[in-house]
Amino acid sequence: MFEHGKIQNLEDYFTKLEQRRERGVYFYRINGFQEEILRFLEKYYEAARKTGVVIEGKIPNPEEKHLSYYDEIMGREFRMDTGFMEQSLKKWLPRMNDYQRGQVAGSIYDTLADMRRSGKNDHMLKNAYIKFMCWLYYRFERIVNRLGENEVPKILYEGTVSSYELKLLSILSKAGSDIVLLQYDGDRPYRALDPSDALSFELESAGMGAFPEGFCIRKLQKELERKWNRERLWGGGPGVTGCTNAWMEGSGFADLLKSGPERGEDQRFFYNGFLRISGVEDKVTYLNELYQFQLAVRNQERSLVVLEHEIPVPSSEEIRMVPRKNYSDAEQMFADLSREIQYTADRELEKLMRKAFIDILSEEEEAPGMNLNRLVNHAVYLICWLRRYTPGLFESRKLQKISCLIYLGGVKNGKEAMFLKLLSRLPVDVLILKPDREEVCSLADPKLYEINFGLSLKVEHVPKEEQDIRMGTAAYHAERELDEVMYQDSGLYRNQQYDRALSVSLQTMYEEIALLWDQEVKYRPNFAVTGSVVSIPVIFAKISGVKDGQINRYWSDIHALVTADTFVIRRAPHIDPSGHNPMKAHVTEFFKNRKLQKEKIKNHACYPYGFLREEMQDHILEKLQLLIDRRIIKGTFENGTEYTIIAVVLNLEKEIVRLLQRFDFTKKNPKLIYIHTTEQMISLEDSILTAFLNLAGFDVVFFVPTGYQCIEKYFNREIMEEHQIGEYVYDLQAPSFGAHPSNHTRRSWREIIFKRGN
Repeated sequence: MFEHGKIQNLEDYFTKLEQRRERGVYFYRINGFQEEILRFLEKYYEAARKTGVVIEGKIPNPEEKHLSYYDEIMGREFRMDTGFMEQSLKKWLPRMNDYQRGQVAGSIYDTLADMRRSGKNDHMLKNAYIKFMCWLYYRFERIVNRLGENEVPKILYEGTVSSYELKLLSILSKAGSDIVLLQYDGDRPYRALDPSDALSFELESAGMGAFPEGFCIRKLQKELERKWNRERLWGGGPGVTGCTNAWMEGSGFADLLKSGPERGEDQRFFYNGFLRISGVEDKVTYLNELYQFQLAVRNQERSLVVLEHEIPVPSSEEIRMVPRKNYSDAEQMFADLSREIQYTADRELEKLMRKAFIDILSEEEEAPGMNLNRLVNHAVYLICWLRRYTPGLFESRKLQKISCLIYLGGVKNGKEAMFLKLLSRLPVDVLILKPDREEVCSLADPKLYEINFGLSLKVEHVPKEEQDIRMGTAAYHAERELDEVMYQDSGLYRNQQYDRALSVSLQTMYEEIALLWDQEVKYRPNFAVTGSVVSIPVIFAKISGVKDGQINRYWSDIHALVTADTFVIRRAPHIDPSGHNPMKAHVTEFFKNRKLQKEKIKNHACYPYGFLREEMQDHILEKLQLLIDRRIIKGTFENGTEYTIIAVVLNLEKEIVRLLQRFDFTKKNPKLIYIHTTEQMISLEDSILTAFLNLAGFDVVFFVPTGYQCIEKYFNREIMEEHQIGEYVYDLQAPSFGAHPSNHTRRSWREIIFKRGN
C-alpha cells in the first residue's frame, strides 16, 4: 500500500508517481484561501474532472436499489479475509487488475481491522464493508482501475467529511489516489475524527485567509467553463505569453532600458514592464533624466508613445467606426467585438491583443454595478484606443524590441486604467510617472510594480526637446522645499496658497463683530485647512435697533467698520429687478439638469469674469452652484428662481468683482454692509446677492435701525443671526461714509469690553 508523502509545494500534486521523492501519494486538507490556492484548485479540479472524482457536499448513502443489486450479484457473505475481499472485488469490479485489487482489498481490511479494535462488532463491520463496496462501484468505479498508475488519479472532496466517508477516502488513498479535502468551515470537525493527523495532513501556507463569500466548486467550475469558452475566442491562443516585471530589479528607468537578452531568453515569453513611479528622487535632475530616458528608448530603435495627464476620449468618428449589435450576454459581445481587433502585420500580436481585450473585460464584468451596456461602452473605448495607438506602438514589431508607453500623471478613471492594463499584457513597457505625490491615480493592479520616492514635483509636460527642459537650480528647489516646510501645517500661509474655500457662519455676540471684523480669517475661531480646502469663518448678521438711542454713536460704529475691503449699500433696493442685465437672455443655456454648464458659461461671448484668475472664476461658479443646490432662496426649482439667481451672480458690480479678485482665503476677507433705514422692501435680487457673497466668503452685516424685516422673507430657512441692540428708530438717513477714515481711531478690545482705554 502507498504511504502519504509530504509536498514541498502544491505543484507536487501534478508530478508523475515515478518522479515523486517518496513514491507515495498526497492527502491534504485545505482550510484557507489565497491566490496560489485558487490557481492550484483550478488545475486540480480539471485533473479530477478528467481522470478522477469530484465530490460536492456528501457521498450519498447507498440506495435500496443499489443494495438489492449488490445482494443479487454478491450475496450477503462476508469474511474478514483479504483473499475473500480480492475475490469479491474481481467479481464486483472486473476492470481492476490483480495489483489494484490487492491494494484496495488490503486497504479495506486494514480499515475494518481498525474499526474492530475500536469496538465495532462483526455486524457493523459487514455493513461498513457493503457500504464501501457500493460506494466504490457507484461513485469511484472510474478511478479504481487507475490506481497505482504513473498518472495518479485525483479526488477532490468539498465540505465536511463524515466518519465513513473519511474511511473510504483513506482506503482509496492507500490504494494509490491523491486526495484534497476542501473545508470551508475550518478543521475542527475533521479533527474530531482524526485528532492525530494519521490519515491526512493540513496544508499550511503563509498568507492564507478565509475563503471568499460564496466560494464553492460549482462556482469554480462555472468560472473555468467561462475561461475555456473565452480561450476559444482568442483563435487558438497566442504562442507566447508575457513575463511581466519578474525580471526587474527595482532600478526604475534603468530596468526599462535593458535589452531583450538582458531581460530573458526563453522564446516562450516576451519580457515587459508594468511600472508606476510616484514622487521624484531629485527635483534638480528629474526632467533631464526623463528626457534622457526617452532619447535612450529611441536610440534602441523602440517605439515610444507619450500620454500627458489623460488619454483623450474617442471622437464620435472613432466610435462610429466600431460596429455594434444587440448582445444578449457578455460572451456574445466578446465574440463579436474581439473580431474588430485586427493586426494583419503580425497575427501573433493580433492574438495577444484579443486575449488581453477579453481578459481585461472579463475582470471588469465582475466589478460592482457593472452591466452589459456599460461593458459594451468600455469595450468600444478599448478598441478605439487600440486602433489609435497601435501604429505608434508597433511600427517596428519585434518581440526583442519591446515598445514603450509613458503616461504622465495620475490615471484619471477606470477606462484609462483598463487600457493601460490591456497594454501591460502586450509587448509594451507601460510606465506611469506620478512625480506629484498628491495626485490621485485610479490604476490598481496586482501585477503593477511600484517605486516610491519621498519628494514631490509638479510636471505639466514630458520634455520632448532640450529647450523644453527648465531645470531649477539647487537653490531654487531648496527655496521651494523651505516654502513647503513653512507653509504646510505651520499656521503660516503664503499669498494665494489655496484656491478652494468653504464658508462657515459664526454665531457671535454683537460686541464680537467689531473685534472680529478687521481680523485675518486665519485668527478667527473655527478656521481650518483640510487638504486643499480652507474653511473660512464669516459673519452673516442683522443688527436691529440703535443702542441707547444714540444716533451719532450708531453712525460712528458703522463708520468704524468701513475698511478698504468693504462695499456699502445705503439704499434699498440696491439691485433694480427691471434694471439692465445682459446675462438674463442666456441663463437657460447655462443650466441643464440642475447643473451649471460651466464651460459653456466661460466660453460665452457675454461672460463677464474672463479676466479674473482661473481659480477665482471657479470659486464664483462653485458657490453659485452651491447657492442653487442648497435652495437657500425661496422659489428655487419651483418657479424659475434658479434662473434669476444665475442672472444676478453673473452680473456683479465691478467693485464687488475686484474685491473677489483680491480675496486671499487665509487673510482679511471682503465685507458687505447693507444699511436699511426705510419701509422700502429689499428686492429678491438683493437677497440673492447677499446670500451668494456669504457663501463666497464675505462678511455680510445688515444695519436695520427700524427692526423691520428686510431679506428674511426671501430665505427658506434662517441663515442669518439677528442682534437686538436697542430701541427702534425711524426716518434716519444714512450718511455717505466714503473710504475708511485715516484719522479714525478704532476702539480697542479693552474699550469695547471693559469701557476703558484711550
